[in-house]
Amino acid sequence: MNDATKTPEDRAHPFPHSDEDADRARHIPDTPQTRAPAYQLAFTDRDFLLREELRPVRLQLELLKPQMLLDEAGVESTVVMFGGARIPSPENAAVARTPTLARLSAYYEEARLFAQEMTRRSLETGGREFVITTGGGPGVMEAGNLGAHEAGGKSIGLGIVLPHEQAPNVYVTPELCFNFHYFAIRKMHFLMRARAITIFPGGFGTLDETFEALTLIQTGRMARVPFLMFGREFWEGIINWKGLAEAGTISEEDLGLFRYVETAEEAVEIIDGWPKPA
Repeated sequence: MNDATKTPEDRAHPFPHSDEDADRARHIPDTPQTRAPAYQLAFTDRDFLLREELRPVRLQLELLKPQMLLDEAGVESTVVMFGGARIPSPENAAVARTPTLARLSAYYEEARLFAQEMTRRSLETGGREFVITTGGGPGVMEAGNLGAHEAGGKSIGLGIVLPHEQAPNVYVTPELCFNFHYFAIRKMHFLMRARAITIFPGGFGTLDETFEALTLIQTGRMARVPFLMFGREFWEGIINWKGLAEAGTISEEDLGLFRYVETAEEAVEIIDGWPKPA
């Protein structure tokens, strides 16, 4: 029972629920005073909530809403899957925009298989641990949510409002499908419950998420978790990790913050062997 459905006797205070007053405020005499924007209840006044000065409140709401719903769903830990929205499924590889994208479709399949295996482990915990989490879009994200769906478990989608039309992929668990305005808050939710982070081939967004998470771990702002990068050849062609270490801009030890894997089986084995958090 959530607070909106509680009776006055069930609540910890004697005051009317905000829903009740919102309803009462819609059934009042029509006068110049009641039509004035100033008279609207603040929490039902859309124009007021979208004012520039209310950004701190909107940030808080965007942090709170997924947090509360994930708590209510019993989600305690997640397995994060970052990767390109443009990676095609194997059956669509023939129409990929480049030959490289067509070859990368193999990682769509590995993402799907990986999500299946991790979801089976999640089901052993009653769906509380190792819940697959993606950005909710197409490509690798779709593969992750699809794998969880095929295994009979739930998965999370953390979407973001973009200029072009979009919708979550159809495999995200509906009650765990979120939409964000603030990239920063979305990033927090990706990592707040993460027990493992997996990186599949991708573009700017994937690179952004990769370096954000690595920086948090490198600086000790986030606990060390399995950080697995699918596709050594792809990533070593994109990022000269050793060059960073040789230049001294990162430490040689920082190269141990992540590991390369090629298959779902390799990734699952590493996660299974990782020491459990205290």
